[in-house]
Amino acid sequence: MSVQLTDAQLLHYREHGYLVLPDLLSKEEVDAFLECDRQYGDQRPSGLQNHQSEAPYTAIARHPNVVGKIRQMIGGSPRIVQTMYMAKAPAGGTGVALHQDTHYIRNEPNTLMACWIALSDTGPTNGGLVVVPGSHHDGLQSAGRVRESDQHADWKQDYEMRGPDGEQWTQTMTSHDIHTIGPDDVEYLEVGPGGGVFFSSLTVHGSYANQTTDLPRLAFATHYVREDTWVYRGDLQDLTPAE
Repeated sequence: MSVQLTDAQLLHYREHGYLVLPDLLSKEEVDAFLECDRQYGDQRPSGLQNHQSEAPYTAIARHPNVVGKIRQMIGGSPRIVQTMYMAKAPAGGTGVALHQDTHYIRNEPNTLMACWIALSDTGPTNGGLVVVPGSHHDGLQSAGRVRESDQHADWKQDYEMRGPDGEQWTQTMTSHDIHTIGPDDVEYLEVGPGGGVFFSSLTVHGSYANQTTDLPRLAFATHYVREDTWVYRGDLQDLTPAE
């Protein structure tokens, strides 16, 4: 059974836009996912919907110790939008530039939020998560293309979009980078295996390259919306109940 968030924890999330909690997953659960990933080998599943078909992904995305807290934060029944396993290699594995998730996943009403779970020791040296506390209060910020390609992945891709009225169009997206915020403005988080970070879709966050020679940064992220939310990206409209 999920342990519920305290009033103080909920207040921290609402004021700062993120919340770090240890022990969302047990050591045994972390080890079980990593063992399954090793068994995938070169056949590791790709894409953003693996929670619909791969038991290890489903187990984390629907974990009661996560979903119960998401329900509190989101104010209703959550749906899973996407899941991502992110294994950042040592010696320069790049991160994601400073952004807000709403840049990539337009949704109305904007209930989108994420739970990012560390599956290894993560911190500043190996490309751990960084956040900008309180940035969610400033709304959706302007973003440009990636400034530092040695630190962050740089890409461009077309996505099919569909609105609630049935209108369809193609939208070109690029890797976003909020140029008004730099490395000195962020908080560098240290999260151990099984610990997690909850953050809103307007909280500025990202990560930098892995500067270590022998410490991979392993993490798993799930994005959720409340059940009454419309997601515009066609590839993410098949929402899955989280409970």
